[in-house]
Formats: sequence, C-alpha cells, structure tokens
Amino acid sequence: MNYLDKTDLISNLDKIHTTELGKVRIKRNLGLETDDVIHWCVEKIQNPNSEIFRKGKNWYVNVDSCVITINANSYTIITAHKLKK
Repeated sequence: MNYLDKTDLISNLDKIHTTELGKVRIKRNLGLETDDVIHWCVEKIQNPNSEIFRKGKNWYVNVDSCVITINANSYTIITAHKLKK
C-alpha cells in the first residue's frame, strides 16, 4: 500500500466522476439522502481524517466508517461501502 502518492488524488479532485449506475450503487450502499454523490465523496476525500492509499489500479479512501474506491487512471468512483464492524 502506498500512502505517499495521495497528493496525486488530492490534486485531481476536479476529475472525479462516476456513472449513473455508480451514483445509485453508492447511495444504496451508504444509505445517502443526497443526490450529489460526487460532492459528498469529494468532501470525504478532503476530510483531514481520511486515510488515502493506492493499491494496484485503485485509490481507497477510508473515512467515517466507509471506504470509497476510485479508479486511479480515470478518477471514476467505482463504489463505496460501509466498513463492517
């Protein structure tokens, strides 16, 4: 796991996006009420308590008991889910 490259993700927040099905999946998995899933995810990424690392082709953001998975090449949010206790 590489914690040193997280500046690459942070410096490209404007490129983060997802598909329509991705929005539906993220809302369902996290139980979100908001329709602006991308903005919600970007805020979580910017959270000072977020743990960001890259493993293979994906970025993983652990914050507030959830994990957001982002493709490292396209900056597409693939999925997000709650951490199991």
